[in-house]
Amino acid sequence: YQRRVHGGRIERDGGRAMGMAVDARDSKEVAELVQRIEKEIGPIQVAIYNVGANVGPVGICETSPKLYYKLWEMGCYGGFLVGQAAAREMIKRQAGTIIFTGATSSLRGGTGYSAFAGAKHGLRALAQSMARELAPRNIHVAHVIVDGAVDSPFIAENLGEERMALLRREGGLITPESVAETYWMLHSQPSSCWTFEMDIRTAREKW
Repeated sequence: YQRRVHGGRIERDGGRAMGMAVDARDSKEVAELVQRIEKEIGPIQVAIYNVGANVGPVGICETSPKLYYKLWEMGCYGGFLVGQAAAREMIKRQAGTIIFTGATSSLRGGTGYSAFAGAKHGLRALAQSMARELAPRNIHVAHVIVDGAVDSPFIAENLGEERMALLRREGGLITPESVAETYWMLHSQPSSCWTFEMDIRTAREKW
């Protein structure tokens, strides 16, 4: 759904977009997707891992091993697979940007969010290791903590339209366009002034 919506908006604004589905937890699918992009579209300049994997609140005693493992797969392991596949191509060219989307739970675990926090902590550590390893090869790795709800169909489904309308009126939602501009800024930074980590939120977010 989001591939159709955002792809259509990009094309209406004069850009080009192509949506491709992949299970980010499957190493073979990820590798094949990266190779398809490299061959059919062109060299990957920016790779963004933006899988949310947020479920909760669920108490520690109610968190099943299956739930914890699934969130780790989506929130951390998939980031490793995508980051690794992108890095292998970028290293050949000695250029590129890899961005991982984090959350407040990347820095601190909240009550009822043990699985989500565990995955996001792991993703942040992965990003740190990759940033240190790949910087000498002119590959910029960044971790962006999105502290707040993003105005998207997924959030609307969880919060309901009434709550979403109120948040929009109060300026309490992060817009996808603002996130995109921030990510573009990171990609555009010169290597003399790279940012590894930043946090973004609305002016009304309590933190």
